[in-house]
Amino acid sequence: MNVKDITTAAGANRQRKRIGRGRGSGHGKTSGRGHKGAGQRSGYRSFTLREGAMFPLFRRIPKVGFNNANFRTEYQIVNVEELEARYEEGGHVTAASLKEQGLIRSAAGTVKILGNGELKKKLSVEAQRFSAEAAKKIEGVGGSVTRLGPQPKKKFVKRPKVVEEEKKGEAKAGSKGGKKEKKPSKPPAKSGAAKTGGDGAKKQPKGGAGEKSKGTDAGEA
Repeated sequence: MNVKDITTAAGANRQRKRIGRGRGSGHGKTSGRGHKGAGQRSGYRSFTLREGAMFPLFRRIPKVGFNNANFRTEYQIVNVEELEARYEEGGHVTAASLKEQGLIRSAAGTVKILGNGELKKKLSVEAQRFSAEAAKKIEGVGGSVTRLGPQPKKKFVKRPKVVEEEKKGEAKAGSKGGKKEKKPSKPPAKSGAAKTGGDGAKKQPKGGAGEKSKGTDAGEA
């Protein structure tokens, strides 16, 4: 017998984990099930969004009704101390230049200038909004303030309804065209003389022809 024959077989047959046989076994008392509660029973499943004593998340967030997040205006804030550090004397401050300087994220967004810090340089600043303190500091050193109009907001179009309306319009046009094609072609119109002759022949037994026949019969009698 070699040593490898013993080592390869070692651990092949492990004893079953004995639980509930007292504290001396290492798995007594709660038998590996933790403490009291539903978790120590078989078949227990905890709710995914359960947060203990906290107010649940699905009850904290709004479900229906008005939401100001769709209509609020978010400003990109720039202080005059940042203009002092990034621009030179007589510089022209626009949204594009602020984007190049890394002071705002988007040149297409709405910019608001606030008056935090000191400004000693003469600058011409263009933005959508200015605080009273910022405008006072910019104009106080000989600069100019230009208030721009608000950025146009994107209109959200409900694509499914538009597609349905287009489909309905196409269906109506197709139905009208189909009806016109299904109508049989009219026969050629007859001449006026033929029409009058035919009508007179048809009306004769109802009208004068009947009266004449009655008169002749009375005379003969």
